Amino acid sequence: MLTSLALLFLVGILFSQILERLRLPGLLGMILTGILLGPYGLNWLSDSLMNIAAELRQLALVLILLRARLALDLNDLKRVGRPAILLCFVPAAVEILGYILLGSRLLGLSMVECAVMGAVIAAVSPAVIVPRMLKLMEEKRGTDQSIPQMIMAGASADDVFVIVLFSSFLTLAQGGER
Repeated sequence: MLTSLALLFLVGILFSQILERLRLPGLLGMILTGILLGPYGLNWLSDSLMNIAAELRQLALVLILLRARLALDLNDLKRVGRPAILLCFVPAAVEILGYILLGSRLLGLSMVECAVMGAVIAAVSPAVIVPRMLKLMEEKRGTDQSIPQMIMAGASADDVFVIVLFSSFLTLAQGGER
């Protein structure tokens, strides 16, 4: 398992650096590494690592959200007020509503299926948002209006909101059996 982790980290860093030199996001290199080395690619990762992959993803999410929380200043969010609160649920709600209204007409799916799909698409990835906002905060860009802090707080709360909606919609789609 340690060999698989080392291979994953080293190839991920290598691909990230290569893609950054090509002026592409380094995160894309890490995603490509997972695809290439994972079970749908070369299958070079050990089974023991693949068995704990879900726990590792949860650990990574906790660390990312913890990092975001340590960078947030509650006084900045209080100063901004209502826009910070609205950023927590309005974007996701509008996206899900758009999928419900347009998906059933354009894709021929039921409204519940469109709601599930909308909840999946509306989720914001903290792995992408948090590092970018921390970089903006370090560069003092937008910090006068607390924009990076607002986006980080909104992205974190947005994920909780979307997860609750997704669970509810999925239960509805399965006929209420749970």
